[in-house]
Amino acid sequence: MADGIGLRLRRRLGIAAGWLVALSLPAAAEGLCERTEFEGVGYVLCTVAAEDEPRLRLWLDGPDGQPLRHFDGIRRILPPGEVLGFAMNAGMYHADFSPVGLLVMDGENRGALVTGGGGGNFGLLPNGVFCTGGGRPFQVIESRAFAQAQPECRLATQSGPMLVIDGDLHPRFLPDSDSRYIRNGVGVSDDGRTAWFAISSSAVTFHQFGRFFRDALGARDALYFDGSISRLYAPEVGRADWGRSLGPIIGFVAG
Repeated sequence: MADGIGLRLRRRLGIAAGWLVALSLPAAAEGLCERTEFEGVGYVLCTVAAEDEPRLRLWLDGPDGQPLRHFDGIRRILPPGEVLGFAMNAGMYHADFSPVGLLVMDGENRGALVTGGGGGNFGLLPNGVFCTGGGRPFQVIESRAFAQAQPECRLATQSGPMLVIDGDLHPRFLPDSDSRYIRNGVGVSDDGRTAWFAISSSAVTFHQFGRFFRDALGARDALYFDGSISRLYAPEVGRADWGRSLGPIIGFVAG
């Protein structure tokens, strides 16, 4: 009976037990992800350094043109010898899984930049863009500033709201908010040479999540990816979340 309860619980959470995702990782994929804690809340944190920026990838569709939707779909299309070190959902998407805002994959635009406000978290301005491979290895840029600067990006994904903006939390975040979800996002170091991808292990407010990036990691800028649909694949820490179909997915490939 206890085993049955545990299985049902894992199904509700969409999290596979560690032994289900254990595999032998190449050296380049080791040390990527860790479990950490801040202010009594657990997080999984995956860190990518500037020299490994080319190993980051964005996915949306498979070779057949259909949305990949799940981490297993990505693993199936990787060429022999390549291993998925970690992956997470990378922005909001429409019912057909197309991105809500800008999406750049290896220099090819798959979605248009949106600079206006609107409903939902995406429209909670300021929102922003995570950009890699341009003048700085990693950047999180407010969307209107991105439109003006038009930086070169190998990969880019737009989402919202911004969590941290020039060292300050988003002005609309409330310390006593009752809106709590498991949330994921990305933050960038002040020198642009480190990107931190994080997901909370329990439900948190925007204010809590922003403080993790700003106060625990020292991120000067950070961007929210999503909340209730947040998912992570990180075999190093025994995570292979499932249960929701995803649009854009970002991850680290080693081989």
